[in-house]
Amino acid sequence: MNGFEFWQKWLFVVGVIITAFGVFMAFFSGTKLFFVFDSQINPVFWPSSPMSPEAALFQQWAYGVWGSTIAGWGVFVAFIAAYPFKNKEKWARSCLVVGLLVWFLPDTAISLSHKVYFNAIFNAVVLLVAMLPVICTKKFFA
Repeated sequence: MNGFEFWQKWLFVVGVIITAFGVFMAFFSGTKLFFVFDSQINPVFWPSSPMSPEAALFQQWAYGVWGSTIAGWGVFVAFIAAYPFKNKEKWARSCLVVGLLVWFLPDTAISLSHKVYFNAIFNAVVLLVAMLPVICTKKFFA
């Protein structure tokens, strides 16, 4: 497997993982399986008491919709990786760079402004693993 093929497959797997995480988020938010995120995010907004049942219901809906959006975004990443990126089409690389930055910058800025540092760190990790193949394959798109 050459360097380009490794990074192309890496990017495809990242898309699949993003999709799986989005589906998990959509269907399991509000359950004990979502404890990692709940334990990091909920105390930022409800530091002294548990959230109300109404807030919990709203959070489950918001995470469900957000998770569905993330799953769709992951499908786009996987398909771009599998076809146009694999074929070294310049637009595919540009689309990934712009799309990742349009997601990362406002999402992370909003997370930081609300002191949801866990999400900002999570975003940085996702950006890193998604941008690595884009950066490491730049010479193949010249």
